[in-house]
Formats: sequence, structure tokens, C-alpha cells
Amino acid sequence: MAKMAKVDILKRVKSEDVKFIRLWFTDILGQVKSFAITDNELAGALENGMGFDGSSITGYQSIEESDMIAQPDPTTFQILPWRPQEKKVARMICDILTPDRQPYEGDPRYVLKRALKRMAKMGFDHYYIGPELEYFYFKTDSSNTEVLDKGGYFDLTTLDVASDLRRDTVFALEAMGIAVEYSHHEVGPSQHEIDMRYADALNMADHVITYRVVVKEIAQKYGAYATFMPKPLFGENGSGMHTHQSIFKGKSNAFFSKSDKYNLSDVAKKFIAGQLKHAREMSPVFAQWVNSYKRLVPGYEAPVYIAWSNRNRSALVRVPMYHPGKEQATRAELRCPDPACNPYLTFAVMLQAGLEGIEKKYALAKPMEKNLYHLSDKERKKLGIQSLPDNLGEAVLIAEQSEIIKKALGEHVFSRFIELKKKEWEDYRIQLTKYELDKLLPIL
Repeated sequence: MAKMAKVDILKRVKSEDVKFIRLWFTDILGQVKSFAITDNELAGALENGMGFDGSSITGYQSIEESDMIAQPDPTTFQILPWRPQEKKVARMICDILTPDRQPYEGDPRYVLKRALKRMAKMGFDHYYIGPELEYFYFKTDSSNTEVLDKGGYFDLTTLDVASDLRRDTVFALEAMGIAVEYSHHEVGPSQHEIDMRYADALNMADHVITYRVVVKEIAQKYGAYATFMPKPLFGENGSGMHTHQSIFKGKSNAFFSKSDKYNLSDVAKKFIAGQLKHAREMSPVFAQWVNSYKRLVPGYEAPVYIAWSNRNRSALVRVPMYHPGKEQATRAELRCPDPACNPYLTFAVMLQAGLEGIEKKYALAKPMEKNLYHLSDKERKKLGIQSLPDNLGEAVLIAEQSEIIKKALGEHVFSRFIELKKKEWEDYRIQLTKYELDKLLPIL
């Protein structure tokens, strides 16, 4: 850490009356963990980190080797705008280290850093990410799915609570240094979206976990509940995280080619081919909950068929149309992730799959411009179009056999992640549902 960065933070804490600093990191599933230190402890934390017991963090160490160090990243210092403005509260996102100060292999942030290091070795400088996180607002609390509004896509709703919520959320995000490009009502009732401006993958993963906290905190201030659950309402569209991505060499977009029919470079084509080839293996990472697969079904705008297209939103990967003079905007949009994933692991496996395509020179199939939902199973089979797994259980079994996912996550995270997801699937599989009781109990 640069000495100047440390000095600047300490000066700001004093001048802005910051009393508490929350140190954030995530467990293996992407849930934010936090503990607070006072301003008096900050200098020591910036220099040496803060020790904690990692044995109770999901996916971390066992109890006999549980000592961990949370090392704050000074570039992530931000004051929390929803907390009192006297004796303020700030936060910093941490890297997790072992007692001998080596990167902890179970830290999701380190998993993404390792993928970025591979990218750099291949001669690329930036992996830019622009995710679109959708979410729902509900009244009162997490046990009630009563919506705040019944608007639809891009609807200008009346001055209701949802409009104020979204406005104040944008203000809070900007106050924390996160640039916002768009905000609007989504397709489902009480479903909303705020789009952050693209950033380098590590910064964006930090932004995503911050975004989810901010959305929930602002909703709570209004007495509402915000959820990133992929499919909270039956019969309505679920919430996705369409993720725009590109790779740069310096200031040059490595995805752009002026001479290509689709304005895609060989790098871009191989990258997209890598993600398509390994999509089924990546599935339990970008769609990690049993509920994720209630969203990934035909008919609700969620892509399930493994293909790419220029305009067709039923394909897994969409390449937005090129506009002259906008070479820097050439990108590939992966449409299958959902906003409840762990962004560090998701961006890591996306990047690793794409790099695998570049390194092993995968060939990209022709784009599919037909609406894939309107094709029969026989037609899709004839075209060689596979689909994502139908459920978490199937997805985990596929990932368990995947060398690319094992390499992307590392042995520690891979084994623990698979174990956790198997347990989640088994717990879900043996449940008796209301559907079964309503449909079968009266007749059997």
C-alpha cells in the first residue's frame, strides 16, 4: 500500500468526523461479511490488517486453522451515505490473507485476481465489465411478496415509493463513487434496474456487492424490502444480471475488427466461443441457487439456449450492433448470470472460459438470428444447440467434472463450493412443496 494513500485516508477520517470503519469481504457464496473498527484502530489496520476467526465463514477454513487477516484495500474507502452524518461510518473492502500474509486461496476476491493475472500474462490489460442488475421491491419484509407498483418495462409510474427508492439509491451509489448510467422500471411488477457504468472486473465486482447492500439499505429506510432473488414471483419475469464484457490492450479494444462482417476480432470470437463451450460448466457459479433455475426457463426472456447472436435476445450471448466511431463499445453480453451470484467467482469463471477459448483457438459457430424459443427440440438438436442445465443438481454434477471450473476457482474454493451446492440441492430435493400437497393429497 502506498504510504500516501494511508496518509490521505487518515486525514479524511479526521476531517470528516469518521468514527467507525467497516471492513467488508464476502464468503464463498458472495454474502457480505463485515466487522467494524474505530478510527483509533485504522492506522494499524491499514498497515497490518485485522485478524479474525475464519472458521465460521461459509467456505473458509476449518477450526484448527482458522486464523485469517482482513487487509483493507485503501482504494475502496467510502463513507456510507445512509448512516448518520455525525460520527460517520465508512467502509473498506478487504483482501483475505493467511497468518504468514500470503493471499488466502479461499478468498473470492483472490480467485478473480488470479484470473486477471492469467489475462495479463496473455498480453491483455483490462477486462471491462458492465452488469445490469435487476431486483424487486416488496412491502414490509422478506416474508411478504406484495409489490409496491404494477408498472412494466420503462413505465413512468406515478410518484410512488418505488420511484423515490430508485432515486435515492442512485444518489447513494454516486456518493460512494459508483457511476450510474441508467435507471428504469423493468418488465415485472415492482421490478427495477439501475445500470452502473462499466469498470475493470475487480472494481466492478466490488461495485456489485456494494450495489446490493445500497439497494437493500435504502429500501429498508422506506420500510420496504429489496430482493435479488432470481425468481420471487410465479408467472412473472425473474431478475437477471446481463453482463457486458470486453478485453482491452492498453486503450485499444481487442474485441473490435473493422474488416470483419460482425466487427468482431479473432480474439472476440474465440473468447465468445470459450464461454459458449463452457457455459454448462459455469452454470452453478453464475446461477448458484436452486431458485436460479426457476428463472432460466423459456418464455420469460431468460436465455437458456447456448448460442450467440447480433440482435436476438433469446441467445445466451448477444453482440450489440456496431455503430461507426464506437469501436471502444464493441462487447459481448452474457445474458444468463443472475444478480444473486458471487460476482468475484462469476467474473473469474467467465474470464477464464473466454481466455481458454483464446488460448486453445476455439472456433465460433455462426450466429443464430432466429427466435430460439420458437424452435422445436428436434430443430434445436439438428442445429446443435444445447441448453443450460434444468436445475442446480444437474449443474453441479456437470461442474464437478469440469477441469476449467476447477482451474478457475482453485482446488480450495472448487471443492467447498461443490460440497455446499450439493447440500443445497439435496435439502431442496427432499422438500414437500405446496404444489404436491395441493395437487396430490386430495386425490391419492
